[in-house]
Amino acid sequence: MLTIGQLAAAAGVTVRTVRHYHHVGLLPEPERDASGYRRYDAQAAVDLIRIRTLADAGVPLARIDALLHARPAEFDAAIADIDAELQRRIDQLAEHRRRIAELAGGESLVLPAGVVDNLNRMRALGVSERTVRLERDVWILMQALDPDAMPQAIRDKAASFDDPETTRLYLLCDQSVDWDPHDPRVDRLIDELDAWETTHGNGDVGQHADMALAMSRIVEASPAWRRILDELARRRRTATP
Repeated sequence: MLTIGQLAAAAGVTVRTVRHYHHVGLLPEPERDASGYRRYDAQAAVDLIRIRTLADAGVPLARIDALLHARPAEFDAAIADIDAELQRRIDQLAEHRRRIAELAGGESLVLPAGVVDNLNRMRALGVSERTVRLERDVWILMQALDPDAMPQAIRDKAASFDDPETTRLYLLCDQSVDWDPHDPRVDRLIDELDAWETTHGNGDVGQHADMALAMSRIVEASPAWRRILDELARRRRTATP
């Protein structure tokens, strides 16, 4: 015969758990013996192990009692139902995770699918997540301020990534955020962006070049980009009659 402590240890549960199973009616509570102690037999140990196993498998306590007394066919059917319910909950949790991921990204909830596709393409090209987030915010502002321009802007952005030179410069712009403003690479990048602007017919780097638009939001935190934009603006003014 076992004490409640010995019974709990044999089943791998706590004494408090045993008492809870008594309270909810899953495990009969024996009468006290002549010395005032409750003693448990081997059947109680077997029943407690079965209860613990079912509970650990995710079976609700409210259904365990019926399973303990079910015939084989009834037991199999009940387990199949419980498994189906667990699968439904797994699918529901997976959907919650997907929606949480969208919330974390802040993209699919507020932006058209074409923009999200472009942002994902940037990630695939190796653009840093910092720059992707900045570009995302630019699109959010554009959608609020000029929604009619969005469809063409989305198409233009997608087409820009088909041009190897534009993509190369975009990646350089991404990397240059952390450069020292007097790094020789900054001078070369200014010259290349100036040439790119001239080739592509954009007269104002601060408004028309997608690369500069995305990066201009962090010029205060990037001395290199403050210098890049200031110099490009100076060249535009100088070139204007």
